[in-house]
Amino acid sequence: MNVELTRPVSRLESSKATITALNSTALYVLAYLLAYGVHQLATAAMAHRLGIPLTVHVSHIQFLISNQQWWRIAVIAVYGAGPLLCLLLAVGFGVLFWFRGRGRKGRLKLLYFWLALHTFNLVVGGLIAGCFTHKGFWYVPRWLFISGGQTLPIVLAVVGGLIAVLVGYFSAVAFLQSHDSRTMMLYQNRGQLIFTGLVVPWLGGSAFLALLKLPDLTRHEGLLFLTMGLLVLPLSVASSKELFEETVPDPQKTAIASGFVVLTLLLALLWRLVFSTGINWH
Repeated sequence: MNVELTRPVSRLESSKATITALNSTALYVLAYLLAYGVHQLATAAMAHRLGIPLTVHVSHIQFLISNQQWWRIAVIAVYGAGPLLCLLLAVGFGVLFWFRGRGRKGRLKLLYFWLALHTFNLVVGGLIAGCFTHKGFWYVPRWLFISGGQTLPIVLAVVGGLIAVLVGYFSAVAFLQSHDSRTMMLYQNRGQLIFTGLVVPWLGGSAFLALLKLPDLTRHEGLLFLTMGLLVLPLSVASSKELFEETVPDPQKTAIASGFVVLTLLLALLWRLVFSTGINWH
């Protein structure tokens, strides 16, 4: 059975699709800022604890020591702190969504869903991006086992990428349960839900975040937006085939999540103002 992407769309469906796209994109951006913020905070805190001075910028952390001043334990600890915390959070938000979110109405469960994906991507995507940039989480397997050279990070990145594809593919039901609208949940509207609830947030949200980080946007951060596709694209394919179309008994009315939209814009503005000139941490 195929999703009917060419079926005539009613005015009601079009309105709900637009609102779904706006809300999903806002929560996608909000979840990224929270996940990325935690990742950077953990990295900076570990470096500070080891006595490494640094400056936090919009899109990267600048460590104020030379390459020769690094030592093996410091490399592993500093570049591993953020991914380790994110991995724990990915599991935590996944469990929180499954046991506390999906059976309840509201948009908080969609935030849990995006937080789980973003924190997971900062681990797996960070390793994949690092194989191209030789930055970030790539340093951990590179220095954890010296004898592994650059081969081990590549192998782990490939394995991580395959795991990401599987996680995305088998998250279809979770994605569907993160929405309340009875209309958008109908299988005949599945193409719209996938486009407005997954594709638009991923592409539109990533474009917004890239603009937010300019001109400080690094190649490594840019690649993280692409690696999110390892989760989103298989999730889209699986969702198009999933016959599940139930929602909570008393779903929340489809409306613009003004509180989340405002919170996202304020956090993005605060992020830009605070880190645009760099925050020194000695």
